[in-house]
Amino acid sequence: MDLEKRPHGRPQEPPRRTDPEGCVAAAVRVPVRIVVLVLVVPVRMVWDVLAVAGRFLLDTVGRPVGRALAWLGRALFVWPLVGLWRYVVVPVAKGVGWLGNVLLAVPAVWVYRWVLTPVGQALGWFFRGAGAVLVAVGRGLYAGLARLARYFVVVPAAWLYAWVLTPVGHLLAWCGRSVLWCLGKAVTGVGTVLYWTVRVLLVLPALAVWRWVLAPVGRVLAVIGREVLDALGHAWRVAGYVSRAVGRALGALFRWTVAEPARWVYRSVLTPVGHAVRGTVLRPLADAARGARRAGRQALRSARLSVRQVRADLRRTLFGEPDRALPADRREPLGAQTRTLETRTGRETSPPMRG
Repeated sequence: MDLEKRPHGRPQEPPRRTDPEGCVAAAVRVPVRIVVLVLVVPVRMVWDVLAVAGRFLLDTVGRPVGRALAWLGRALFVWPLVGLWRYVVVPVAKGVGWLGNVLLAVPAVWVYRWVLTPVGQALGWFFRGAGAVLVAVGRGLYAGLARLARYFVVVPAAWLYAWVLTPVGHLLAWCGRSVLWCLGKAVTGVGTVLYWTVRVLLVLPALAVWRWVLAPVGRVLAVIGREVLDALGHAWRVAGYVSRAVGRALGALFRWTVAEPARWVYRSVLTPVGHAVRGTVLRPLADAARGARRAGRQALRSARLSVRQVRADLRRTLFGEPDRALPADRREPLGAQTRTLETRTGRETSPPMRG
């Protein structure tokens, strides 16, 4: 708790850093940023130019070539493979499956059902009977062998374990514990000596070097590296602004020196000249060409009609007039004989007499 009174109207000053890291950072920051900015600006401008060129090449060359290659790949690989799969592999597989079913599956099922199953059942009955007989014989043999093993193996082994092996085992265990206790004490003493030797000769000097040499140097190098990375980021952003400004300036210069004059020439010079050429030269030439085409078509039509007339005259001269077909009897009245509401088959109906 702060027990001292603070004067009114005076803000508290932030604590100043007195550690060497702040001094190193302040001393390294400005020159590193200047050097990095000078080095990064050309790299960023080259990077922006390459990015613009890459996007232009991608839009104008890469995507059309990619679409063409994709279509060519589909035409050369995908469609033939699909056709081969659909019209060759699938029918062949269906045929092979049908043949396998007819030649293998159906005979195998028949053999399994009518041959193997009865034979297996007979063998199972036989082996069950033989197994029952063998089990009965085995049980008798097992009972006899178990009785013999009890009197000739188990009883002597139990006596040997109880009166010979157990005392010898207890003696060997006591001797082993004694030897292990002695070895543990010796190893503990040697380990203590080695521990203090390694601690005094290696650990304490290494700890001192780490604490008083490597750690300060590492902090200084970390500060320098952090400042270099910050300077690189700052310089990259500033270089981006500079590159954007230079690009806009070059774009404006190109627009005012090339694009705008070219647009003015196209709008003020080429367009009127083109309209004048179209009105005075191209349109009359087009009208003349259409008239010549129309005249040629009429000439061809007249020549075709003349050739047709000559052929008809020649046919008439050689073979005579063709026979004209007689009109067929349509069984319908013609002219005045047609039936209307006022007439019936050529006769007018007299109006009814009024009384």
